[in-house]
Amino acid sequence: MDEFKIDKELNLKGTVCPYNFIKTKLAIEDMEAGQIIRVIVDFPTAPDDVSRGMEYEGHTILKIHQLNQTDWEIVIKKAR
Repeated sequence: MDEFKIDKELNLKGTVCPYNFIKTKLAIEDMEAGQIIRVIVDFPTAPDDVSRGMEYEGHTILKIHQLNQTDWEIVIKKAR
């Protein structure tokens, strides 16, 4: 199992797209470059939508992992 020093956690269970991406983007804007955020989502397209959007913004996806039947974690490192 990969271990990262998580600087911020964001639970977006119950949130639909595109709000998963928007809320993640707003949360990561308040962070310093190099910090890591762990986002929990349960909307079916959120793992792809959030990770693609974050990569487009220049951030690094460190991990995408299905936690159970409905929940996913996305671990993102802020680029700038």
